Amino acid sequence: MKIGLVTYTPEKVEGFDLHVYYSKWADGQVFPSATGMQNDITVFCDAEAIRKDPSIVAVSTTGPALRKNRRSNLPFDFVCPTNPLYRDKVLEYIERSSKEKIEGITLNLYHFPDEEYCVCPRCVEQWKQSGLNWTGWRAQNIANFLQEAKARVKGTFAVEIYPDPILSKERFGIDLNAISELVDYFHVPLSSRDYLTNYWVDMLSRDFATLLKKPVALELSAEMPTEEKLDALLKTVAYVSRHGLDAVLLLVHDSENAKQVCRFAVQNSQYKDWLEKYDFNEMIKIVDSWIKIYGDK
Repeated sequence: MKIGLVTYTPEKVEGFDLHVYYSKWADGQVFPSATGMQNDITVFCDAEAIRKDPSIVAVSTTGPALRKNRRSNLPFDFVCPTNPLYRDKVLEYIERSSKEKIEGITLNLYHFPDEEYCVCPRCVEQWKQSGLNWTGWRAQNIANFLQEAKARVKGTFAVEIYPDPILSKERFGIDLNAISELVDYFHVPLSSRDYLTNYWVDMLSRDFATLLKKPVALELSAEMPTEEKLDALLKTVAYVSRHGLDAVLLLVHDSENAKQVCRFAVQNSQYKDWLEKYDFNEMIKIVDSWIKIYGDK
């Protein structure tokens, strides 16, 4: 199993196999592509664009797809996925990014906000003309967008998916079988403030590793490290390493945050004893590689 990073800064860290950099954020910020890294691009969440032109927001019968609309439990502000100008804008950014010396492109939030979205006049008309049911039309729309995006990507093409292995198609228009034909791997974020309770991560990682037809990279949060949280995080990585994942990605603020995780694993004899006692062989290999780099630091 590989170990990697997801980061907000365009810098690689020794001891990690994969490096994913957020180059376009949900708040609308856009940054230059990171050389030699997998660049992660937020697609249909763009708070800044919606502030400038509120007409592009996705809508439902209960209101717009905005965080402030408490009738929906949305983490971000969503642009309507059928808005042609915004789609073209994102596709152009993907194409520009892919022309740089990068590892590849990962897309996140490229789907509908939830099951009841979007019922703007354009979406309703497109749905009626499709001859498909609501679920089928939305899934086709998202798959078509991903096909357009993939055609512009040179290198590895991946997508993040909402951690819902059962209702992804009905809720978001994410047809996992159709999308598996397009991607090199799936990136599954299981974000949390801590993993002191971690059975749900173990369960979902096993579900996705079994369900998905392409390799799975699981993302876990490492942004707020304390000794207690780091111990829980690293034990969680050990547990999920048994489920046939291609990689575990640690979400960090920057390179120093990543090195802090490594140093904790290397210097914590109780953690290393725990790995040996319960035969977490994949994690032992990772920690052994970190010892060679961070053992004296």
